[in-house]
Amino acid sequence: MNEVERNKAIVRRTWQEIFPACDVEALAAVTDPDVISRGRRPDEPAGFEGAKQTMLWLSTVFSDQRWDVHDVIGDGDTVAVRLTHHGRHTGDLMGIPPTGREVAYEYVHFLRFRDGKMIEQWSVRDDMTLMRQLGVIPARPEAPIGAA
Repeated sequence: MNEVERNKAIVRRTWQEIFPACDVEALAAVTDPDVISRGRRPDEPAGFEGAKQTMLWLSTVFSDQRWDVHDVIGDGDTVAVRLTHHGRHTGDLMGIPPTGREVAYEYVHFLRFRDGKMIEQWSVRDDMTLMRQLGVIPARPEAPIGAA
């Protein structure tokens, strides 16, 4: 298996096995201690500690979690992944009390690797869809605003 295919396999394993199981040891095996997260929360520490805390925090916010991996694309030392996070909102989400609602919202991650470990990460989440599903903001209007 070449380096790009190995990195793609690590990305799939991270979201299909490691995050759902909250496996800290397995996450440490694929994450550099000084990983740079370009999409971390303001209260999230840097490095592996932040990645670990995010994984554990998500498990307190959403029960019955799973990530559906839709696309994994690799080029050189970088892998892009598009996935959907599913779960039930059963814990506090940054001040939003548990709603018990099922959620499913998309993420896109770009991950850079060195020696089989993630060293840098960028992420984009569809927070608007998540907030709509939680009832924090109203659902989309049926017709565009201003349409006759």
